[in-house]
Formats: sequence, structure tokens, C-alpha cells
Amino acid sequence: VQLQASGGGLVEAGGSLRLSCQASGVNFLNSMGWYRQAPGSQREFVASRLSAGGSNVAEFVRDRFTISMDVAKKTVYLQMNNLQPEDTGVYYCQGGRNSARGWTYYWGQGTLVTVSS
Repeated sequence: VQLQASGGGLVEAGGSLRLSCQASGVNFLNSMGWYRQAPGSQREFVASRLSAGGSNVAEFVRDRFTISMDVAKKTVYLQMNNLQPEDTGVYYCQGGRNSARGWTYYWGQGTLVTVSS
């Protein structure tokens, strides 16, 4: 399973970016989502969405970030508005598959988001 993330870049505070992540090598993923890691910090959850519907967005970005998913394309998107310098970091895509053995998670390589003040 491979997850290819894209859409990161340099943006000024108050700007917007849209991240995309497409999965390949798998027929279906039960969930897809995003984590981020700021310099010197641990990776933290940002948002996730179930293919069956339903999403979860971290409280600290809930009023600015929106997650969506195209199940047929195995692609998840993260619309990020009103970006702030504290949003700077590497954004990692995660895909999850649920089976009789439980959940298996896959990670993409990450895409860098830099927000200047």
C-alpha cells in the first residue's frame, strides 16, 4: 500500500492550502486521515474520515480545516483555511484498513506546510 500526499507549500498567514493524498496498491481503505509533526514536536492527529461516512477533526483546527474523501478514488483531502505559523509542519497521510485481524494502518511520506508570519 502506498499513500502519495501532495499540496504542501509555503503560504502567508491567513492563506489557504489544500492537501491531497491518494492510496494505491489496495482495493479499499476503511479510513483515511491526516497527522502533522512540527519541528521538535511529536506527531499529532489532525483529522480523519471513514469511508462509510463520519469524520473527526482535532479541536484546535476544527474551525479552519475540513476533511473530505473520495472513496472511489481512494483519495482524502484536507482543506486548510486561515493558516497560522503554528500550523507549520510535515503533514502525513494515514490510511486504515479493518479486517478480521483488526486495524492495519499505512503512512505516506508527508508533505511540508510552511506558514510565514
